[in-house]
Amino acid sequence: MSGATSSWRGPAGNDGADQAEPGRPADGAPRPPQVANGPRIDDEHRENDGRDGGGLADGDAGRPTGPGFATRLSLRARVGALAALGVGLAVTLTALAAYLTVSSQLTQSVDENLLTRAHDAVSTTLGRPGTIIQVPSEALLAADIRIALIDSDRTAYSASGRNSAPPLGTPEVEVARGETDQSVRTADLNGTTYRVVAVPVQPGLALVLGQDTQQTEELLDRLRLVSFLAGGAGIALATWAGMSIARAGLRPVRQLTDAAEYVAATGRLEPIEVTGSDEIARLADSFNSMLAALKEARLRQSRLVADAGHELRTPLTSMRTNLDLLAQSEASGGLEPADRAQLIADTRAQAVELSQLVGDLVELSREDPPAASRERLDFADVVRDALGRVRRRAPGIAFSADLHSWTVDGDATQLGRAATNLLDNAAKFSPPHGTVTVTLREGVLDVCDEGPGIADDDLQRVFDRFYRTSEARGLPGSGLGLAIVKAAAERHGGSVEAGRAPSGGARLTMRLPAASSSALA
Repeated sequence: MSGATSSWRGPAGNDGADQAEPGRPADGAPRPPQVANGPRIDDEHRENDGRDGGGLADGDAGRPTGPGFATRLSLRARVGALAALGVGLAVTLTALAAYLTVSSQLTQSVDENLLTRAHDAVSTTLGRPGTIIQVPSEALLAADIRIALIDSDRTAYSASGRNSAPPLGTPEVEVARGETDQSVRTADLNGTTYRVVAVPVQPGLALVLGQDTQQTEELLDRLRLVSFLAGGAGIALATWAGMSIARAGLRPVRQLTDAAEYVAATGRLEPIEVTGSDEIARLADSFNSMLAALKEARLRQSRLVADAGHELRTPLTSMRTNLDLLAQSEASGGLEPADRAQLIADTRAQAVELSQLVGDLVELSREDPPAASRERLDFADVVRDALGRVRRRAPGIAFSADLHSWTVDGDATQLGRAATNLLDNAAKFSPPHGTVTVTLREGVLDVCDEGPGIADDDLQRVFDRFYRTSEARGLPGSGLGLAIVKAAAERHGGSVEAGRAPSGGARLTMRLPAASSSALA
């Protein structure tokens, strides 16, 4: 037996004096044959457990940080990058979970296999210490398994000596000493990684099996490669899909941008085509609504300028004619005092008309409420003040008033001017000694006259700027009075309406909400 095996001793200085004879321990228990004065378990059969010191290399020192992401990326690029980041994170986590799971399962399978073989080996007839180390690895159905015995004093035995022994160390000795039931660990030997298990054979002796992990590592390497390739393909596909989706989804935004740039460059307020019903489509609809509002405001401005120019031309022409006539008369000896006074009175009246027209234009040109302070007031008091002023200007007209209190939050000046314009309009179209009926109930101001009334075709236009009915074209006025009424009512959250009075004349209605209404906010 001794000629067929080789062995080596344990600690230095242990020359075998503690043994009764080669091949038998001092206590009389059978022991595998050995060579006396054999070498100790040397360092090449110990695991590289890292206890020899030496920290990790400072791999971070001096590592280039690389350029960061650009701070000004397009929205499409950000969406693509976000998709790539999300998929990359998901792929990384999935690959890591798969790798850890497979690695754990493979390691567990190898451990269970080694432990099963070790327990089977020590429980059969092959388990005698003198026999087991002579059993070739093929007998355990694994050619890559290394077999050895180790005793409590660190002496190891193997069929081919160091060439067939697995990594041996303190954990295996602890099993031989009975300090632990078994040992399972990973160790390195001559640059090769082994999975090592140790089970007790008898008191003071342990069986150690070590299996090369190269096949497991190759399988895990292939898994890492496949995960890397699949992850890279997934990230590239996600980036492409994200960019494509962003390009399609942001097409309306590009159209909005192009439309805004086109409007800024040309001044043409052309709407853009809207498809779909998502948030981008709603944004496009809002943009088109803004363009339509701007276009309408531009048209109103153009009409106001054109109408104002037309209305201003008449008093200015009349004033210039009167001034020219006055200058020519002075050069030819002058006018009679009565004629001169009449000419000056006409010029002064035209100047007053012109001033009133300019004031009305300024009032109507305001798109927002003026900066006048609003206050809580009784609309009935405002109408009474307006009635007093109009009665003095139209002494031949009777006014019948039935006014009920109505509290509003508003500008007294604007509301007073609107009420005055309604009463002036009624007085202007009333026949001599006619009656104007004024009522105010629940915020509804009705002004009815006994004049010719308003034609059906004109009912919807009497509140337009510079509009005059056929009956009003021969009467004084700028055509802005009722437009000012409408503007004042709308600025206070109200409305206006034209209709026929029971007497056959005109009926003009102005509605205002109460002070508690949200329209006054």
